[in-house]
Amino acid sequence: MSTLLRMATAGSVDDGKSTLVGRLLHDTKSVLADQMQAVERVSKEKGLGVVDLALLTDGLRAEREQGITIDVAYRYFASANRTFILADCPGHVQYTRNTVTGASTADALVLLVDARKGVLEQTRRHLAVAALLRVPHVIVAVNKMDLVGYDADIFARVAQAVTAVASELGLGHAVAIPVSALEGDNVVTRTSRAPWYDGPSLLELLEGLPAAQDAAAYAFRLPVQLTIRPQDASRDPAFRDYRGYAGQIASGVVRRGEQVVVLPLGLATTVVGIDTADGELDEAFAPMSVTLRLADEFDIARGDMIAAVESAPVPTQDLDGMVAWLHERPARVGQRVLVKHTTRSVPATIRDIAGRLDLDKMAPQATETLALNDIGRVSLRLASPVMADNYLASRRTGSFLLIDPQSGATLAAGMVRGHQAFSDEMTIIPGQFWAWEI
Repeated sequence: MSTLLRMATAGSVDDGKSTLVGRLLHDTKSVLADQMQAVERVSKEKGLGVVDLALLTDGLRAEREQGITIDVAYRYFASANRTFILADCPGHVQYTRNTVTGASTADALVLLVDARKGVLEQTRRHLAVAALLRVPHVIVAVNKMDLVGYDADIFARVAQAVTAVASELGLGHAVAIPVSALEGDNVVTRTSRAPWYDGPSLLELLEGLPAAQDAAAYAFRLPVQLTIRPQDASRDPAFRDYRGYAGQIASGVVRRGEQVVVLPLGLATTVVGIDTADGELDEAFAPMSVTLRLADEFDIARGDMIAAVESAPVPTQDLDGMVAWLHERPARVGQRVLVKHTTRSVPATIRDIAGRLDLDKMAPQATETLALNDIGRVSLRLASPVMADNYLASRRTGSFLLIDPQSGATLAAGMVRGHQAFSDEMTIIPGQFWAWEI
């Protein structure tokens, strides 16, 4: 059975992301005949001399008319050795928020860079997003090599510049590949047009990446979505005493008979039953959706968490987080927001903005606000506690959203860094983007 890899593409406008995705789909024979016929017809109507493979992913009318990607397009394909879920993210700075969405669950990020342009501001921003989201693998596809005559020196300069920025952000594992998405060079099969490159093609590299660590390997966490008490329990003796707590396991494994703790109550109990739509189980693991029955009757509601006793998170009303600001209205100290963490939504106030990342100097910059697409650090004071892990330990329970309490609009995507207060001084240690010192 082939392993699954979740991947995302990123890059500046016109770097060829959608064409690369279309090439991957086409050359792995993952395109249906009628889809290909439609793309060929539209390409002909547009007067193009070649088939525009970007049309395989740019499905919105506005995307096709403007020739840009606006929304995140998810595609599924498989090679002989692996299956893939691919998120084709937009490159325009206006839609950076969509790139954050697409990369948030990715095991690998393919960052495209135009060989003629090299590193741009948006290249730096997407690398910073990858570092912020702790994407395990970053591949730099230096695209449009056909337009520079497959020049080895040009590739070397661009690759060195991109990997230097990646290293500053702590992405020392970034690997560069020379490709031509339009011609198909080094995308699925290796090319003879760049004899100086002896590395793998993009697909070969993706097939060889190690599988992402199983969420079941982490400590057990179940954010409660719903307390189940059947309405007809009084009439049906089988459900008269039934009380279960339903949700999707965020991480770890739970077994019948194990001791757990209910948070933020801090009360320990025992799991006496694990129910699913297919029947009762002796054990369950992430990301299964289950209903747990507990030995004791506690007042448990949506937003509470059932966790392993030996490694339970500490409920806190103070969060220190890195955020990608996604709204036109800037963030300000004292601003009231809703913090959405797993199934729990809590009113909060932005207590402090420690700084933003200067994408030119790759260093923190003092600021009193965060504007659209800024990446910075904030501290939050919550009205009631949340059970958050550090994002470095768990991407699922270490992430949160900031929401406008009036409009319901998403303001920011955040990653928990700790539960500490800020001081006025902070620095970035080279190679450690997350090491903004207190």
